[in-house]
Amino acid sequence: MVGLLRRFPALAILGARQIGKSTLARLAFPEFACVDLENPLDFARVAQDPQFLLSQHRRLVIDEAQRLPEVFPVLRSFLDADPRRRVVLLGSASPGLLTRISESLTGRVAVFELAGLSVFEHDAERLWIRGAFPRVHWSRPRAQPAEWYPAYLRTTLEQDIPQLGFRISSMRLRNLLTMLAHSQGGVCNLSEIGGSLGINYHSVAHILDIFEGVFLIRRLPPYAANIRKRLVKSPKVYVRDTGLLHSLLGIPFSKPALLAHPKAGASFESFCVEQILLHAQLHDPAAQGFFYRTHSGQEVDVLLRVRGALVPIEIKLGTAVPDLRPLETCMRDLDLPLGYVVNLAAEPVQVRRNVWMGGLRHLLERLRLAP
Repeated sequence: MVGLLRRFPALAILGARQIGKSTLARLAFPEFACVDLENPLDFARVAQDPQFLLSQHRRLVIDEAQRLPEVFPVLRSFLDADPRRRVVLLGSASPGLLTRISESLTGRVAVFELAGLSVFEHDAERLWIRGAFPRVHWSRPRAQPAEWYPAYLRTTLEQDIPQLGFRISSMRLRNLLTMLAHSQGGVCNLSEIGGSLGINYHSVAHILDIFEGVFLIRRLPPYAANIRKRLVKSPKVYVRDTGLLHSLLGIPFSKPALLAHPKAGASFESFCVEQILLHAQLHDPAAQGFFYRTHSGQEVDVLLRVRGALVPIEIKLGTAVPDLRPLETCMRDLDLPLGYVVNLAAEPVQVRRNVWMGGLRHLLERLRLAP
């Protein structure tokens, strides 16, 4: 991340609200001045005369930058005037929503997405059950997830999304997000969802864009390959953080309660998907995740493209060897040399000549994606 700022005059650190962007910026750039646009005084100073404020600092962190998009065009001339100037922008919305970043700072800004805690930073089981937000693991006093997640969601739906310029009922947003939680990891049928909520296909698509833009959901696209089999074309949709997912589903934050719930398998799958993509994109910014499914029902949960190679990964809650036919079919169709099964097994085992099964950390280490 520090290396990116050596190559670009601006760095945008983006991620969900409360994911730790401000803390990371303070640790990584202690010599930078900081303005926080959630602070009314800082907001007023920047809004009144952004050119003057920028001229006072050669190195600057602007926190919650999405709250004042008018500052982005000014940043361009500020950075071009002196090649030694550096700016770090912290934001809780993706470049797709912050179009002014891409329009105003093209070629001048590097983008780094900060995800939740890693399984190499904290106990994997606790991260799965309680979610990967630092506040529910490391804060003093410790935030209680049963209280913290509803408050977090209320702030996101009622304050953050309207401040980005979207005028949509928070109740409608909550209903749609809850519906997505109940179909966690399913292929997204926009018309069916819209019919249940009394809105049209295009409205659902628009809201999903917003949810993805504020890092609430992930749309995992299907893999498209030039093979003779018919493949599914719609994405799978996940609520990204499992703590938020469990809150939306009303699951108590304990292992027995989670394992007894019918969505336990989908929850474990989404946790693994997030961790795999988090580590892959840290090592290879061009890494991408897909899923593979044919119309005949053969499915592999994750098809990871990293360092130019495709890696098929099946995710199963449990320790038994699952049905390997879908994985082997995918490997045969795409001519892939190795496949993996991620589950709760304590030790990795080779279940076929070219298929390994083991825990999440083992997979990441085997793929050389550990920190």
